[in-house]
Amino acid sequence: KNGKSTSEEAKQQFDDTISRISTTTDIADAHDCDLIIEAIIEREDIKIDFYEKLGPLIKPSCVFASNTSSLAITNMALASGRPDKFVGLHFFNPVQVMKLVEVISTTHTDKEVVDDIVTFGDKIGKKTVTCGDTPGFIVNRLLVPFLTQAMAMVDRGDASTRDIDLSMQLGAGHPMGPLHLSDYIGLDTALSILEGWKESYPDEPAFIIPQCLAEKVKNGHVGRKSGQGFYKWDGDKVLGPVDN
Repeated sequence: KNGKSTSEEAKQQFDDTISRISTTTDIADAHDCDLIIEAIIEREDIKIDFYEKLGPLIKPSCVFASNTSSLAITNMALASGRPDKFVGLHFFNPVQVMKLVEVISTTHTDKEVVDDIVTFGDKIGKKTVTCGDTPGFIVNRLLVPFLTQAMAMVDRGDASTRDIDLSMQLGAGHPMGPLHLSDYIGLDTALSILEGWKESYPDEPAFIIPQCLAEKVKNGHVGRKSGQGFYKWDGDKVLGPVDN
């Protein structure tokens, strides 16, 4: 079948999966879980408050994992009251397509917990990589400064949006250029990450906020989801660079 299912098989698989999922709005209902993966809004104050409330309600052996893409794991781990059983578990969008999962440990995390989470990642069909609690972990620590350097080139007038992106596609083998990717991710998301990093690590020269990024977000031009950023968009279809 080349990996394809009939409509009946797909419905059966869907129904089987849904039957194993229960929902609740009361976090105390998770008291007997072995693993809790948090994926709430990317604001440290809200996550810290969540973990301060969650920790006392859940059995001591449960492992907590945050799906944050950019916030410090250590701060949440300490707030949870169980830093030895706390990791970052960063999935990538779209989760059903992207194979990579980053497993982030802190200086407090038990090695056995890390090993167990790596095994969990393997069991759900992901490729896991491990990393210490550095800003952005592996992917975003490399990716976000790369994106901002492309934006800095726009600020200086070094090259056009088209030529910057085309150069990285044809010269470096990237599937899409950094400005196209920034639009796809969301310029507001990129700015939020950078502002957090700048506040926490003011002496890190790799963390800059390009003028063009700040101006576009201020004007509501945040990329694909607003219809305009470095490119003009029609839904998920890119129409062409704004600076042409």
